Amino acid sequence: EGQLVESGGGSVQSGGSLTLSCAASGFSYTPYVMGWFRQAPGKEREVVAVINDRRNTGYGDSVKTRFTISKENDYTKENANTILSLQMNSLKVEDTAMYYCAAAGKGVRWSMRATDFSDWGQGTQVTVST
Repeated sequence: EGQLVESGGGSVQSGGSLTLSCAASGFSYTPYVMGWFRQAPGKEREVVAVINDRRNTGYGDSVKTRFTISKENDYTKENANTILSLQMNSLKVEDTAMYYCAAAGKGVRWSMRATDFSDWGQGTQVTVST
């Protein structure tokens, strides 16, 4: 459907902070539900945080109280664009992973299951060292 482009990944020491951004464009509709997922080597993809246009949010257990997701829609352009952000504080070594931005399918009003997300970005690497 559309294009999702992540940015903001990098390397940081334990206890540090990073902010990830995802620019969504080219969608024929504004994705109502968007989220961040991550996958570490040898592990399954897991949900990090999800948000919908009612500002409902959900977080994976391991990142609650440390990460904050936000979503801003820009309706001024012909194809509405959206910026999805993830503020990550108090980063831990175990947060090291590839982080993916995702948009849920049209009609989805809430989900934290990866299978309900139809569009995915290429990912941005986050590496946390001691």
